[in-house]
Amino acid sequence: MAWKGIGQRLRDLFRAREFGDEFYDELEDAMIEADMGVRTASDAAAALREAARTRGIRTRAELLAELKGMLRAMVKAGGIQLVPGTLNVLLVLGVNGVGKTTTIAKLAAWLKRTRGNDRIVLAAGDTFRAAAIEQLQLWGTRLQLPVIAQQQGADPGAVVFDAIASATARGAEVVIADTAGRLHNKDALVKELAKIDKIVQSRVKGGAYQKVLVLDATTGQNSLAQAEVFHSAVGISSIILTKLDSTAKGGMVVPICRDLGIPFSYVGSGEKLDDLRLFDPDEYLDSLLGAE
Repeated sequence: MAWKGIGQRLRDLFRAREFGDEFYDELEDAMIEADMGVRTASDAAAALREAARTRGIRTRAELLAELKGMLRAMVKAGGIQLVPGTLNVLLVLGVNGVGKTTTIAKLAAWLKRTRGNDRIVLAAGDTFRAAAIEQLQLWGTRLQLPVIAQQQGADPGAVVFDAIASATARGAEVVIADTAGRLHNKDALVKELAKIDKIVQSRVKGGAYQKVLVLDATTGQNSLAQAEVFHSAVGISSIILTKLDSTAKGGMVVPICRDLGIPFSYVGSGEKLDDLRLFDPDEYLDSLLGAE
């Protein structure tokens, strides 16, 4: 699937007939425009210029392949792997508006399809917004999955605690827990997430506990700042990228992987339950760079 509109200027630029100094300057600008960040864009353009100079790379195909190789070394991918024979907890994080609750439903549907069972419990840990609780309950009804919830304003840690207890009693395989995303009150949010993290760590060990960040591809470089906040708070295991459609530039994947070392696990591009697929770095970079 090609993601039309991502890095359009990059695709146009590589149709140039000459690849002189002006090309590399424009390439750096185009990568910044595609949300790759100033440092990544500057380093990649300089490295490509040096490779072309020292190795005689001149054609469009050669330049594209060289640049893709450079970026591919930075981009990390890894699906969510469940630990068999024990309860797994997926703590899902992200700021309000990124599609977090819908992504939880998509992830639950993905696990049902790929693992062939429905031993999944959802936890409405975003108690800050009543709408978030109601939305997750609606998804639970649609997916025929239990949702552990309390009233708005309840202690989110208590909700996650109850969800783990309920899942254990049911013999469930996975708890997928929603969390609040009010980043405007960062200190309070970080404390809340740290408390939930401590609760889960006391009951779920090792790789069976994963923290999954949801990012909106249309927010550009702001996504890096979001990832930094959540990663410093609890340590992110992987990232799901939403809204990667015709309006997204999407280059922010590269600096997030490079600077934070966090892999991307899935991408979403619509509202349907099956609009979630594994993140493919080569497909992503081919679309970003306009490679054929």
